[in-house]
Amino acid sequence: MSVRKSIQVEGFSHGAQPIPAASRVGNIVMTGGIYGLDPATGKIPDDVEKQAELMFHNLTRIIAAAGATMEQVVKMTVYVKAPEARAAVNKHWLLAFPDPTSRPARHTFQNDHLPSNMLVQCDATAVA
Repeated sequence: MSVRKSIQVEGFSHGAQPIPAASRVGNIVMTGGIYGLDPATGKIPDDVEKQAELMFHNLTRIIAAAGATMEQVVKMTVYVKAPEARAAVNKHWLLAFPDPTSRPARHTFQNDHLPSNMLVQCDATAVA
């Protein structure tokens, strides 16, 4: 029996790729790429604001499915297609982590190779 557990949530996937939304070993949770997929429609909206909102929504659901909370996220890496997307990410970052004395570390990179209309993506590590 494996000590690693794949984490999936309804309405979020990596398409046809055989990749779970996250993986947990012991108290460590690491996500794959989490993006602004609308769980109701299965589509990525064109609006960066909506994508950032959905990215954090999906991250919250995935972290919860792994048995953790956003309070237990210790590091996030965010990928933006264009630097202007940072404003939308920061807005939802502050909603997710309102306490300035208790925020995870974060590194943001520009990645103009994000697929199709994807404008933001993140991955995260949590200690449950």
